[in-house]
Amino acid sequence: MSNTPQLPDWVFNIHDDSKGIGRQLADGLTANIFVGKNSMLSVVKIEPNSQGNIHNHPEEQWGILLEGECIRIQGDEEYSAKAGDFWHTPSNVLHGIRTGDVGAVVLDIFSPPRPEYRQAGEGFGNTDTD
Repeated sequence: MSNTPQLPDWVFNIHDDSKGIGRQLADGLTANIFVGKNSMLSVVKIEPNSQGNIHNHPEEQWGILLEGECIRIQGDEEYSAKAGDFWHTPSNVLHGIRTGDVGAVVLDIFSPPRPEYRQAGEGFGNTDTD
């Protein structure tokens, strides 16, 4: 008998991929996605020395670097982020992320939910630059 209590259906854990929707965004970037009615959370794990495509989408996005280090790219700017930093990406703004020798875990929040992220798959979805 396990001493770990069973989580209610409405409780999630950032380290448990079993309740989310899995998506391979790019080589070295995986997401576990949780969909609500008006918003969506995506836990993105980025391996060291990995990079996502520069892309945009109509949904507003917030992101927070939970673990590690990364370079956040937005428009024509780059920012060296550390754990605890977070950012806002308005609708249709080009953005991306890359890591160096240290990987990262990012929590992205989308509103409204991205339709292409409602199912498992690959890539960043239907974007202008995907």
